[in-house]
Amino acid sequence: MPRARGPAEPAGRLRPTPLNSILPPAQLAAGIRETPRRRAPRGAFLGALLLLALLLAAAAGFAAETALQRFGGENVRVEPFASGLKSPWSMAFLPDGRLLVTERDGALRVVDARGKPGPPISGLPEVAARGQGGLLDVALDPAFSRNRLIYISFAEPRADGAGTSVARARLSDDLTRLDDLAVIFRQQPAASGGNHFGSRLVFAPDGLLFITLGERFSLMDKAQDLSVTLGKVVRIAPDGTIPKDNPFVGREGARPEIFSYGHRNVQAAAIEPGTGRLWTIEHGPRGGDEVNRPEAGKNYGWPVIGYGRHYSGAQIGVGTKKEGMEQPLFYWDPSIAPSGGAFYSGDLLPAFKGQLFVGALAGQALVEVKIRDGAVTGEERLPLGKRIRDVRMGPDGALWLIAENTGEILRVVPAAAR
Repeated sequence: MPRARGPAEPAGRLRPTPLNSILPPAQLAAGIRETPRRRAPRGAFLGALLLLALLLAAAAGFAAETALQRFGGENVRVEPFASGLKSPWSMAFLPDGRLLVTERDGALRVVDARGKPGPPISGLPEVAARGQGGLLDVALDPAFSRNRLIYISFAEPRADGAGTSVARARLSDDLTRLDDLAVIFRQQPAASGGNHFGSRLVFAPDGLLFITLGERFSLMDKAQDLSVTLGKVVRIAPDGTIPKDNPFVGREGARPEIFSYGHRNVQAAAIEPGTGRLWTIEHGPRGGDEVNRPEAGKNYGWPVIGYGRHYSGAQIGVGTKKEGMEQPLFYWDPSIAPSGGAFYSGDLLPAFKGQLFVGALAGQALVEVKIRDGAVTGEERLPLGKRIRDVRMGPDGALWLIAENTGEILRVVPAAAR
């Protein structure tokens, strides 16, 4: 029996709707049985069935993007903005409203105001584009209008495997190249395999940079090891130096860049408006995706505690609690596979104000994490039938989404807006 989702250790819970068990339209269509009057050749029948599935999927996708839907206290519509991207992973808004978009195979592109992707920008580093690795997050320097600096996270190929690295570079005035690229952070150690790179970049109000780092799956026990940066959130200055007030500065055997530890694979992170606090959302294995609000020096438990189970079905560590380890603010079981997150701070959709919105890969939805007085009170889902990889607050007041599997950028707008 699947465990419920909700704030950790509440008095009572409701059974969740396992969105990741809902079949996409194409799979539903594949289950249709017809009895023709005359037996058609097997190839023709399969071809017709495939065509029907594609038509139904296209119709469902079109309906999801044009129909009025009630979500988060608003009547919304999801509209396409750009298409033709290859495995897009992240986006960042330039001051003029254009977008920088990363593609996991290593390309960084500008998408113009009409939604047209441009050619790849030159000057990018080599990336290890395998498994979940590649070119991942992108963020603008808080002073980008003056210094034109951007930051990218990527799976960097190394002699002993690959590891998450962060580079800083200057974007040319004509948006065609990166100059003066330098790596300012390297996760240690590198590892073989292509899983759990983490990789979100978030600037705090004080100008320091948070980087989320996965534990590379095969080295999950290292999430508890302070001598390495696997399964950690780290905090550095924009030039890569270590802030003197980081919690493990001066502690023997600990990496001074570590801010919090015991994380599995954080692929969503955002700063809460008004408080400046960091929120993260990380993947669990079979269930147990978590919402956390990391605090300096604290241990978030992986792989000693967790609310899911290992892929083998085995229990995680000692269970769901251990003294000295933090509880999540909220968790999902079954998993939604969260990626990308943003607090809504605009005026276009007033009911969204102050709420956290998260993409769901397996769940194929946009998820609102409902927050009141700093506590998570529940969640609501907008089914989209697409793997949502990134969520951003747009300068136009819309929520902007990346649909990874279809290569699209989408906008969530009021139903009346055009």
